[in-house]
Amino acid sequence: MGTSEVTMECVANARPLIKLSISWRKNGMLVSSGLSDFNRRLTILSPMVSDAGFYECEAVLRSSSVPSVSAGAYLHVFEPPQFIKEPEKHITAEMEKVVDIPCQARGVPQPEIVWYKDALPIDPVKTPRYRVLVGGSLQVNGLLPDDTGMFQCFARNAAGEVQTNTYLAVTSIAPNITAGPSDSTVIDGMSIILHCETSGAPRPAITWQKGERVLASGSVQLPRFTLLESGSLLISPSHITDAGTYTCMASNSRGIDEASADLIVWARTRITTPPQDQSVIKGTKAIMTCGVTHDPSVIIRHVWEKDGSAINVHSIPRMRLDADGTLHISQTWSGDIGTYTCRVNSVGGNDSRSAHLRVRQLPHAPENPTAMLSKSEKRAIDLAWAKPFDGNSPLIRYILEVSENNAPWAILLANIEPESTAVTVNGLIPARSYQFRLCAVNDVGKGQFSKETDRVSLPEEPPSAPPQNVIASGRTNQSIMIQWQPPPESHQNGILRGYIIRYRLTGLPVDYQLKNISSPDVTTLLLEDLIIWTNYEIEVAAYNGAGLGSFSHKVTEWTLQGVPTIAPGNVQVEAVNSTAIRFTWTAPNPQFINGINQGYKLLAWEPGKEEDVSMVTVRPNFQDSVHVGYVTGLKKFTEYFTSVLCFTTPGDGPRSPPWALKTHEDTPAAVGHLSFTEILDTSLKVSWSEPGEKNGVLTGYRISWEEFNRTNTRVTHYLPNVTLEYRVTGLTALTTYTIEVAGMTSKGQGQMSSSTISSGVPPELPGHPTNIAITNIGPRSVNLQFKPGYDGKTSISRWLVEAQVGVVGENEEWVLVHQVSNEPEARSLEVPGLNPYTFYRFRMRQVNIVGSSPPSQPSRKIQTLPAPPDMAPANVTLRTASETSLWLRWMPLPEWEYNGNAEQVGYSIQYYRVGSQGRGLTHIITDRLEREFTIEDLEEWTEYEVRVQAVNGIGTGPWSQPVRGRTRESVPSCGPTNVSAFATTSSSILVRWSEVPEPDWNGLILGYKVMYKEKDSDSVVRFWMVEGNASHSVQLTGLGKYVLYEIQVLAFTRIGDGRPSSPPILERTLDDVPGPPVGILFPEVRTTSVRLIWQSPAQPNGIILAYQITYHLNSTNSNAATVDVLNPSTRQYTVTSLKPESVYVFRITAQTRKGWGDAAEALVVTTEKRARPQPTSRPIVPQKDVQARQVLLSWEPGSDGLSPVRYYTVQQKELPQNNWTVHSASVNHEATSYIVSGLKPFTSYQFRVKATNDIGDSEYSEESEAITTLQDAPDEAPTILSVTPHTTTSVLIRWQPPPEEKINGILLGFRIRYRELLYDRLRNYIHTLNSLSSWAELNAPYTIRNLSDPTLSQYELDKLSKHKRYEIRMSVYNAVGEGPGSPPQEVFVGEAVPTAPPQNVAIQSATATQLDVTWDPPPVNAQNGDIQGYKIYFWEFQRKNATERLRTLFMPERGVKLKNLTGYTTYMISVAPFNAAGDGPRSPPTRGRTQQAAPSAPSFIHFSELTTTSVNVSWGEPTFPNGIIEGYRLVYEPLTPVDDPSVACADCLHSPSPPGVSKTVTVDVKGGGPLWLKLRDLADGITYNFRIRAKTFIYGPEVEANITTGPGEGAPGPPGEPFITRYGSGLTIHWTGGDPGRAPITRYVIEARPSDEGLWDIIIKDIPKDATSHTFNMDVLKQGVSYDFRVIAVNDYGYGSPSMPSPSISAQKVAPFYEEWWFLVVVALVGLIFILLLVFILIIRGQSKKYAKKSESGNNSNCNALTHGDMVSLDEGRFPALELNNRRLSVKNSFCRKNGVYTRSPPRPSPGSLHYSDEDVSTKYNDLIPAESTNLTEKPSEISDSQGSDNEYEVDPNRQKTHSFVNHYISDPTYYNSWRRQQKGISRAQAYSFTESESGEPEHHAPPPLPPLPPLPPQLSSPSPQPQQAQGQPQGQGNLFRPKGSRTPTPSQQCSNPPSQHSTLYRPPSSLAPGSRAPIAGFSSFV
Repeated sequence: MGTSEVTMECVANARPLIKLSISWRKNGMLVSSGLSDFNRRLTILSPMVSDAGFYECEAVLRSSSVPSVSAGAYLHVFEPPQFIKEPEKHITAEMEKVVDIPCQARGVPQPEIVWYKDALPIDPVKTPRYRVLVGGSLQVNGLLPDDTGMFQCFARNAAGEVQTNTYLAVTSIAPNITAGPSDSTVIDGMSIILHCETSGAPRPAITWQKGERVLASGSVQLPRFTLLESGSLLISPSHITDAGTYTCMASNSRGIDEASADLIVWARTRITTPPQDQSVIKGTKAIMTCGVTHDPSVIIRHVWEKDGSAINVHSIPRMRLDADGTLHISQTWSGDIGTYTCRVNSVGGNDSRSAHLRVRQLPHAPENPTAMLSKSEKRAIDLAWAKPFDGNSPLIRYILEVSENNAPWAILLANIEPESTAVTVNGLIPARSYQFRLCAVNDVGKGQFSKETDRVSLPEEPPSAPPQNVIASGRTNQSIMIQWQPPPESHQNGILRGYIIRYRLTGLPVDYQLKNISSPDVTTLLLEDLIIWTNYEIEVAAYNGAGLGSFSHKVTEWTLQGVPTIAPGNVQVEAVNSTAIRFTWTAPNPQFINGINQGYKLLAWEPGKEEDVSMVTVRPNFQDSVHVGYVTGLKKFTEYFTSVLCFTTPGDGPRSPPWALKTHEDTPAAVGHLSFTEILDTSLKVSWSEPGEKNGVLTGYRISWEEFNRTNTRVTHYLPNVTLEYRVTGLTALTTYTIEVAGMTSKGQGQMSSSTISSGVPPELPGHPTNIAITNIGPRSVNLQFKPGYDGKTSISRWLVEAQVGVVGENEEWVLVHQVSNEPEARSLEVPGLNPYTFYRFRMRQVNIVGSSPPSQPSRKIQTLPAPPDMAPANVTLRTASETSLWLRWMPLPEWEYNGNAEQVGYSIQYYRVGSQGRGLTHIITDRLEREFTIEDLEEWTEYEVRVQAVNGIGTGPWSQPVRGRTRESVPSCGPTNVSAFATTSSSILVRWSEVPEPDWNGLILGYKVMYKEKDSDSVVRFWMVEGNASHSVQLTGLGKYVLYEIQVLAFTRIGDGRPSSPPILERTLDDVPGPPVGILFPEVRTTSVRLIWQSPAQPNGIILAYQITYHLNSTNSNAATVDVLNPSTRQYTVTSLKPESVYVFRITAQTRKGWGDAAEALVVTTEKRARPQPTSRPIVPQKDVQARQVLLSWEPGSDGLSPVRYYTVQQKELPQNNWTVHSASVNHEATSYIVSGLKPFTSYQFRVKATNDIGDSEYSEESEAITTLQDAPDEAPTILSVTPHTTTSVLIRWQPPPEEKINGILLGFRIRYRELLYDRLRNYIHTLNSLSSWAELNAPYTIRNLSDPTLSQYELDKLSKHKRYEIRMSVYNAVGEGPGSPPQEVFVGEAVPTAPPQNVAIQSATATQLDVTWDPPPVNAQNGDIQGYKIYFWEFQRKNATERLRTLFMPERGVKLKNLTGYTTYMISVAPFNAAGDGPRSPPTRGRTQQAAPSAPSFIHFSELTTTSVNVSWGEPTFPNGIIEGYRLVYEPLTPVDDPSVACADCLHSPSPPGVSKTVTVDVKGGGPLWLKLRDLADGITYNFRIRAKTFIYGPEVEANITTGPGEGAPGPPGEPFITRYGSGLTIHWTGGDPGRAPITRYVIEARPSDEGLWDIIIKDIPKDATSHTFNMDVLKQGVSYDFRVIAVNDYGYGSPSMPSPSISAQKVAPFYEEWWFLVVVALVGLIFILLLVFILIIRGQSKKYAKKSESGNNSNCNALTHGDMVSLDEGRFPALELNNRRLSVKNSFCRKNGVYTRSPPRPSPGSLHYSDEDVSTKYNDLIPAESTNLTEKPSEISDSQGSDNEYEVDPNRQKTHSFVNHYISDPTYYNSWRRQQKGISRAQAYSFTESESGEPEHHAPPPLPPLPPLPPQLSSPSPQPQQAQGQPQGQGNLFRPKGSRTPTPSQQCSNPPSQHSTLYRPPSSLAPGSRAPIAGFSSFV
């Protein structure tokens, strides 16, 4: 003190300096003030005493694994002396008294006190009466007059000196009793002091009297009465007679004084629970008890003293005194050491007890450790050190830690003797360096480590351990593959040079064969040229530069199996029925099977068809000698050869000799080729052929016929079996009949063949089905909807479905996939048995009695939906990989079994412990080509069951058969060797043993257990545990004397106990004096004699040499006893000459060579009036004596019947059961209470007692009241079902609580103990440690989690450290305590995901479909573990949601090739790393583009406006352009030679072909041009083939279609020959109607051509159906050119045949008629004609309105005339498309005129996929103009019956007819929007479209986009609406495009269409493909 400041510095150095952090602590508490210079300097201003202490600085390098360093120093602060207690200035004292002169001082250090008297130093040695007390006070004894004087006190220390003084005066006084005796009370037996304190000088003499009796004085001293120095009287012990009046008399030379008091004697107060000696650890709590028993009326007081000084508990915060006298001392330190006395004060007496308290602390570090190589032992280092300070507690041991090759410190020796100062460390590893440090351990704990020794290195030696994990697996039947891992690094003892493999046949005395591998990196070897199916034993050893190491354990493995060499025997075969055969056979001799019998194959084949074998596999049956099997599904009534073979895994053995037999007869199949000929009005001839499958001997045929659907007209005839035709007569003309024919055998009538036929109408080949639509697409089936074709005038007997599977194209093979018979009315059918996720295209045929139709047009290409895989991975094998992993292998799924997207196919692996109740763990592998996986983090030496299943994007496939495998670790497989035992005393045996053989360790041995039990006894085996692997001996104590014991020793690991040593060792303890004989009874008692019997001692403790009997009267002294010695075989003794009616005492003693033992004593009464004893009283159990497992039972004895009780028997009954069980039958006869032990906690019991004397047993006493034992700690631990990783820092624990009876009370919860395992650090030493103490010493202490919910069965244990292995144990607890811990469970907590993406992602374009991606791994500090692979995400630019895909690499590679991409497409690519914990972040997207490639085929070809000589062809852009489209190439040619030479069209440059020669036309179209062409040079009735392909820098594939010109079946015939009238600039064409065909005529069109053999082209469209003339302006024609005209009628089946050409007429305009001279004449004639024409028009209009009104009234204002609904959609090119639906022919609405407005109905079905064009006429051209087109597309789905809104138009008769149907809807925004996709709730007309969703359910949506509109002439671009038909107006039906000869059914309904002279609407013909897009109308050739 006094110094202004103190500064301490801490200088630390590290790199980087910026991360260096320094912190200060004082006495372990963090210091935050006074720091400067980056915490390197600590300054204390004005230091005080409180600032003293140990200061420590610690330097830490942040974000680094480098351990911190620390240094410290003590700070001492000095304080000058200061008096805390001083004497008064003047002191007066009496002579002979003792006076204390106080003088105490404080300071730092503690001041020294020096006394002076009269200025001279006081020397206590020379003057013993002067004594300096502790603390510094001066005590003067026996004061004398010379002691008067001046006394001075000096206090000195290093900081200064102070002094004080006083004057002492000594006087003499007459006696005076200053404190006389007081009335007192004392308890008998206690001491009491009657006080008599006096004053006087000289000291008065004291005399005590009671009455006149002197009790004590200076010369008198009676017993029990003691005169104390103080003058008080001590009475010890007090008696009741001591009560009375006591007088104290004091006298000296100056006089006499006296005083009296009364003494009352009471009961005594005692300390019954005295304090005990204790030794506590510094800083902990000490508890000193002081329990007292006293009279209730007495009030007691506790007083505690320390070292004789009273403790003021209230002034010391660390101390607390309880009401029961218990003293609590917290935060103990060295100042608390001493003797503590508890004093109890009360009026009933005082008592005191003392105990000593000792405080211990940690020892210091050992000093001067040194290490050097041992000169006497190999692999050893000698260590030496100096003994440290023991911390006030004897050292228990030293702990030695080692650092091997600079590895982290690990415990090497944990139990070095405390007396040692040197040790030799053995078993070290050669070629390694070692450094050591020590610490001392006392009972407080472990002290600090010493400084490290110098590093010492060992020389190289041969490997001391064999290679690990040697695995052998048979590869072929003559080779075995061997795999191994190098020996543990700790046992390589140097650098490995290679391996030696030796092998030989197992179990045979043959020599080893050797293989030398000179490379240490090679760890596999294939042994070849071995014997088939033979077991080999194989060993592997490693060698280094010092020599060859030890060989591994023998591994046995078989070469693979061969095939059997003999066939099964005693083969018997018989037919069971018409399709099954029964086999019986016996197994071949096992020695010829050459492997494991996998089963048998039963074979059956027809003669001459050996390659077509029916096979059934039968599993082997090892129980029965005769095997039975069946082959089913055979042909009926067919001869077969049969055979049986045995097979193994490699293949089949030889077949048994063929056995011929025939299956049983059955009914025949249907007859074949049922046909009809010679069909007349009343008869026809039926022909057929024999059934294809007779299934027996035909006995005849049955033929029957009936009128269609009239069974009452059936006629039946039976015909002989040779008849294959029959004439049916008696038919009715033109009547439909059903005719049936069936074959017959002896088994009955076969399958019936039937067909319908109309009499008088010969049948024909049917036409093909049409309008094939696909719905309800599923994984394995689709629904086909179709329209039947022409039935050939007879019923359809079968429908055939053909398909292209997988690869769809024109040249691909069609296969039959389904057929349906006897359903002629079918309009849809389900096609089952398809493959999931496979492309299909279907077509159909229909079959009638004549034959099969041609195939239909192919359907659209579809893909079935995916489904889960159907099969499990094959060849699943499981091998042991390491202590914690298993290696799983399997055969990947074949590609055709994926059943889904290949990118989504992977595998699911499930593995679980065998017998485990919890769910197993599952691992998903997403690589479909992966074939192996290592299952990690398994438990050691545990059997696992593993199975594999394939998964895809839809679901999971079946599981494989489970396979089992076991990991490596386990308990020791045998016990220690060289076990010996030696008896050291009569109750102890010394047991010694050697280590367990190293190969049988199976883990780290933590200690040993000695098992011992008495030989040939039913006693429970007892265990003596020895922790640590260093001690190999133990002293068993507490054994029975002279008992033969069986002794075994076992080793245990962390997993559990190993096998005990065998055989057991026998050893007997030494003998001793025997115990007392037992079972003394007196069976015969007379008045003067008795006979007694006994049994030998329960503990003979040796060989009994003799018995001694002593007896005497109970009332006499034992010295007068009679003694008799008997031989050891004697068990009875008779005594005579006894006194009648007397009580005698008998004592019996046994003798061994060690001497006489304890005596057994019994009383007997010499009387003949003996009887059985009476029962005892009802036993009682005080509740205070009830414990968890025992109770104190007490009773009162009954009458003994004059025969002393020999023993009692106690029975117990566990409630609620009713069974009494004997607890003890040998309770001492003198006992009146008994402790019943071995009870169950928390269980109710009742008890009863009976007494037994020489005569017999008493009755049992009454049952005691039911009592319940207290709760106790549980007996069992919960069963941990599983510990599985849950997150990267947590695990999920599932458990099962112990049985309720083992909880021993009410379950309150669970405790989880867990700690990080340091086991991996010790693996290098597991073979060399020889002094490890216990497993707990090798690990961190457990951390505990309390779970207070007793209903829990699982818990997530979180906040664990990553990348660490943890050990977990569980226990349960109740109100009493905690039960035992469960066996340990291990779990590994996973890694963290990477925190940074890959770097430097780069993309290189390789091809049109491939991009090469490269990257660098994430930074090392962001990987958080080993990178296991990468995930590559890629998608098309700006289409991420629709096109994103994922590619996963399961290897840490740095690049990937992305294939199967789209050509010339920009992709965005992002890469993410992943490790065991999960995925890291993605890298920023990087852009790359594939190169150009050939485009895909154009998306479609459409044909429209098909006439006899022209067609409009259009096509769609390629679906995948794969670059910039530069153009298209169109090629078309006739399929048959054209008879007439063709003329090139205006758009196509080619030369005319000669007659009869096919011409091929090639047209190149630029990429920016229209995607359509109008071809007008075709020949009538010719089928043309069209091919179109697109071009980027090269041409892509073609799209191909055929079209046949000319009218189709059902189309109208030619109109009458037209004639033309001319009026001014207008021409009127007149014609007459022709044959309407199979449907009403819907409109007319007019074609024109130049008369000089030009090409025909349409000039006028959509002329009303009722018109017979049409007028148009000649301005559309070229002036001066002569034209021919012809008329074509159109109905729903298409364009009809054209009429004959009209006479030629010139397009030259004539002068106006009003300029002619005959003008007036003409005017009159024209007026008349106009009147007639007006009348004619009015009549026609009236008829039309009448018809419309009739139609409207008949259909509720709806028209049923139109049979096909349509829908208009508008694409971005402003091109309308009409879409037809063929679902229903009956509709609610049609296109009808309503109130002058044409209304729109919903879409309607159409016969086929039809496409129509709309063209108008322009008045500004002299020739034909380009036509617009609209498109109708069939959809195979049902359409809603909703009706669109009505729309009205004003009709302007003066407007020029230049506005087409298309322009009408384009120019009016209202209609434009109505044909576009509409939102819900909009009331205007909706565009209808019907497509199919993925689920197979129909859904409405807008039509797909259409090709752009071709260029329009100026006349068609008028913005104003033109007069025309209203929205939805029906137009004429176009031609059906079909192959030549196809037929089309006639629609059942027609639609009326009122004519319009102001607007003509043309419906274009259909295309070939359903659902195709709208065609583009082309230009006329006249333009």
